[in-house]
Amino acid sequence: MKLKTFAGGLHPPDDFKHFSNKKPIEVCPLPPELIIPLSMHIGAPAECCVKKGDQVKRGQVIATPKGFVSLPIHASTSGEVVAVEPRLSANGTMVNAVVIKPDGEDAWVDGLEGVDPEKASIEQLRDKIRDAGCCGMGGAAFPTHVKLTPPDDKKIDVLLLNGVECEPFLTADHRLMLEQADRMLDGIRIIMQILGVRRAVIGIEENKMDAIEFLQQQTQGSNISVTPLELKYPQGCEKRLINAETGREVPSGGLPMDVGCVVQNVGTVSAVSDAVRKGLPFIERVMTISGPIVNSPKNLLARIGTPISHLLEVCGGVKEDIAKVIHGGPMMGNALPDISAPAIRGTSGVLFFGKGMVKERAIGPCIRCGRCVGVCPVHLAPTSIYGAIMNEMVDEAQTLHARDCIECGCCGYTCPSAIPLVQAIRQAKAAIWAKKK
Repeated sequence: MKLKTFAGGLHPPDDFKHFSNKKPIEVCPLPPELIIPLSMHIGAPAECCVKKGDQVKRGQVIATPKGFVSLPIHASTSGEVVAVEPRLSANGTMVNAVVIKPDGEDAWVDGLEGVDPEKASIEQLRDKIRDAGCCGMGGAAFPTHVKLTPPDDKKIDVLLLNGVECEPFLTADHRLMLEQADRMLDGIRIIMQILGVRRAVIGIEENKMDAIEFLQQQTQGSNISVTPLELKYPQGCEKRLINAETGREVPSGGLPMDVGCVVQNVGTVSAVSDAVRKGLPFIERVMTISGPIVNSPKNLLARIGTPISHLLEVCGGVKEDIAKVIHGGPMMGNALPDISAPAIRGTSGVLFFGKGMVKERAIGPCIRCGRCVGVCPVHLAPTSIYGAIMNEMVDEAQTLHARDCIECGCCGYTCPSAIPLVQAIRQAKAAIWAKKK
């Protein structure tokens, strides 16, 4: 079997997926309290439209979008709004949130209705997707309806589906492809209809051979195909996936639509099916709760706003003291200071580590080994950008294309001197933007 891939990247250990890759999706029980942040997507935060003391229903809009690149937020269950206040979010920052005490009835709000995709207009389909709050579920949380509204001069000819899940430990997308293929394939067809494309390709890495073979059977004879991909990180980055699947290169500063592509996560298209056919808002998702110290790692279908402490409790707690908690994957995820933070729309997983897997390394001098250059999937020179920003040479950092960095962490992972290259490049980006303003 010929496996497609991109230039650069690396292969972090993937054997940690065994903790949960055979675990079927389980429904997570409701927690005593739901914390629903008003900023869970790229774009303008939603504006709260409920107040303390209000009774809300499952699926009710509790915050309205502010602008085209924004999304509504919905109540994940029925109950009482007990607070509207800043809370710690899973991205590690304090954001305004609606706190709901579930009433145990889990009653749906009235008026949620779907449409027949075969009879609905393209505008109606987009409206359903927007009103449901659908966004990218691979981590970026970009509003889906925006991706599905390319300018007239951008002709899309292929829809690419991201089933890569290249980060160690994470297995939520893997299980979704095996267990909810009908829902996923329906969402793919709906998006193909919206974009007017006749071809869709599902990219899956070779360590999910069961999903590859199963979906190849399910799509046989259709205009949806499955491409096995070489095991390499960060293959799930949409521009790397485009290059691996089509050979096309998205230009510096460009978007996938500039090369005729739209990329969607397999979880996102599944939510699109629910939004269009049933009118259901995006209030729950599959996420992996794992790590060497978790007693019973699981793939949980959990409500948005569920505290991470509750997710861990459902997984039987931990075998030893927690030294680090990572929201997302170990390569691109962020460390959390407190497990009271809630799961959000972009929560692909939460990982727990003990002292044995958390190593502190002193930063050493750059030895000019070139490893960071060799693995960079964007073909940058990370150590040169690091030197520029450490010397406050902002223009030089911009000339070195610091803004093109996707912050995948390959450079820092492979650096023998433990130089914080990604953090420095983030600093460079901020300095470039500040200078522009």
